[in-house]
Amino acid sequence: MGLFERYLTVWVFLAIIAGVLFGSYFTGFFELVAALEIAHVNIVVAMLIWVMIYPMMTQVDFSSLKEIGTKPQGLILTCVINWLIKPFSMAFVAWLFFRVLFVDLVDPQSAGEYIAGMILLGVAPCTAMVFVWSQLTKGDPNYTLVQVSVNDIIMIFAFAPIAAFLLGVSDISVPWQTLLLSVCLYVLLPLVAGIFTRQLLDSQDDHTRLDRFLALMKPWSISGLLLTVVLLFGFQASTILSEPLIIFLIAIPLLLQTYGIFFITLFVAYLLKLPHRIAGPACLIATSNFFELAVAVAISLFGLNSGASLATVVGVLVEVPVMLSLVALINKLRPKLEGKL
Repeated sequence: MGLFERYLTVWVFLAIIAGVLFGSYFTGFFELVAALEIAHVNIVVAMLIWVMIYPMMTQVDFSSLKEIGTKPQGLILTCVINWLIKPFSMAFVAWLFFRVLFVDLVDPQSAGEYIAGMILLGVAPCTAMVFVWSQLTKGDPNYTLVQVSVNDIIMIFAFAPIAAFLLGVSDISVPWQTLLLSVCLYVLLPLVAGIFTRQLLDSQDDHTRLDRFLALMKPWSISGLLLTVVLLFGFQASTILSEPLIIFLIAIPLLLQTYGIFFITLFVAYLLKLPHRIAGPACLIATSNFFELAVAVAISLFGLNSGASLATVVGVLVEVPVMLSLVALINKLRPKLEGKL
C-alpha cells in the first residue's frame, strides 16, 4: 500500500482545509471556474475526474471474464449486494436521517441534496481501491479482477436507471439527459479508453509497459482527486464556515451504512461457506464506493456548490479510515474463520 493510499484521509483533510481557505479569500476565482460549463458539466472538474478515473479503468482486465464460471457464489454475492441491496439501503438510511432524525437540524432543500449525494455514493460500487483492499486481506487477485470487471459492465447499464429511480423516490428531480451524459462521460468513455490503452501497452501480456504507465499516471490521478476536493470545498466554503456541524451530520449515516453493509455481506459469506480469500475481498468490494464517479455525477446533476457534491466528498473522507478498520477486522478474524469461510 503506497504512501497516498495509506494516508488518503490525511491528504483529503488537508485538501478540505485548503479549499475552505481558498474559497473564503479567492471567491472570484471559484466563480470563474463554476461558470465554465457545457451541458451542465463543469469543464475543469470533468478534466480532473477523467485524470482520476482513466488510470483506474486501465487496470481492469476483461480477459479475466473467462473465469466467470469458477466459484460463482462469490461473484453472485458481490452483484446482489452491490446492485440489489446497497443502493436501496443507502437511500433508506439517508432518508431516515435527513427526513426524520435530522429534520430539525437541516432545511428541506439541503436535506434533499444530501440524500441525493448519498444515493449516488450507494449506486457506485468501487473499482480501483478494491485491488488495494484485496491485497491487504490476502484475497485472490484473479477472482477480485473478475468481480471488478463484472461490476464495471453492470455499472454501464444499471447506474443511471437505479440512480434515477432512487432519486425519484426521494422526490428529487433528475434530468435524464444529464444523468445519461454523466454515465457516458465518466464510465463508458474512460472504460473504453482504458481497454484500448491496456491492449496497446500490454500486447505481450508481460505487464511491463502497463505497470510503467500506471506508475507514471499515479501522481496525476492523486493530483486530480485532491484538486477536485479543493474546488468542491472552495465552493462550499461559506456553508461550511457558517454550518460546520453539517460535515458531522453527513458522516453519521455514511458510517452506519458502511459498517452495516459489511456485516451483512460477511454474514452471507459465512452462510455460503466461501473461502476466506474470496469472502474477504467480497465484503470490502460491497462496502466501498466509486467516489470519483459519485462526485462527478453529483456535480453534473446538482452543481459544484450543491449539498449533493458536499455529501459525496464527505464520503471520501469517511471511507478510507473505515475501510482500513475493516481490513484489520478481516485479518484478525482470518485464523478463526479460515476453516469455515
